[in-house]
Amino acid sequence: MRIANKTLYETVKRDLNNISSEMLSANMVISSRKKINKLSDDPVGLVAVMDLRSSLSNIKQLRRNINTGNSWLKAGETALTQIEDILTQVKALSVEMASDSKGATERANAVEVVNGYLRQVMSLANTRTGGRYIFGGTETDTIPFTFDNETTPTTEIYSGNSNPFSIKIGKDIDLEVGRDGEAAFGAAGSSIFTTLIDLKTYLQGNNAGGIMGTLDSLDADLKNIRSLTSNTGMKIIRLDVKERIIDDLELTNTDRMSSLEDIDFAEAVIDLKSKELAYQASLASASKVMSISLVDYLK
Repeated sequence: MRIANKTLYETVKRDLNNISSEMLSANMVISSRKKINKLSDDPVGLVAVMDLRSSLSNIKQLRRNINTGNSWLKAGETALTQIEDILTQVKALSVEMASDSKGATERANAVEVVNGYLRQVMSLANTRTGGRYIFGGTETDTIPFTFDNETTPTTEIYSGNSNPFSIKIGKDIDLEVGRDGEAAFGAAGSSIFTTLIDLKTYLQGNNAGGIMGTLDSLDADLKNIRSLTSNTGMKIIRLDVKERIIDDLELTNTDRMSSLEDIDFAEAVIDLKSKELAYQASLASASKVMSISLVDYLK
């Protein structure tokens, strides 16, 4: 049966187009170095890759959160440790000044020492990291503690709130990395600041009994600060563990995504070359069968 020239031309044209399309796809694979460049390449694989990309994006956000959390916790730990050191020194000074061997002159001289400690504690209670206050609850842009009177303070004023600043470290998992300042240092009238202000008053009044009485408050303050420091350390450890888990998950997801979409370059080059050879062979075959130039036909 004789095959019409038009049918023959259309068959050759279709075959060459198919091979040309395959060659173009192979070239795109090499250019992008990815197996999947469009939905038709691998619909199931593309969905998996998109899910993995979303997961990796979430991991990156969690990593940023953890970095922020570590910064807050370590700044808080440093501040609390320094406050503990100050209170320890204040306690030693109070024991010394409560002694009957000390008189009005020595106690009056100790007033400025305690005043200096008071100012240091205030500064540490207003610790910032990244420009945000860590002991003011979620009021991170507002200085949490001030004195009622900067020259001769009688109490402190707390301007934060009772909601500690938190970060997200997992789905529906938040971790408090900031502090409610009043919970950390006590409310006005029964705070670390109150203890130090009262001690100053007793030293100024040469009141040995009053000085001795502050020791119980100092012990309570020290116990609370040590508890907070320990709690902060445990949170830092928790973030370290979480970070290691995230590192492993990121590596697993990255490897999985690479296996789905990354190419074996040498194999891809061989595939392209084979398709180029097939194209050239098809051109030569078509030219012999039809005894005409494909270019002439296409014109």
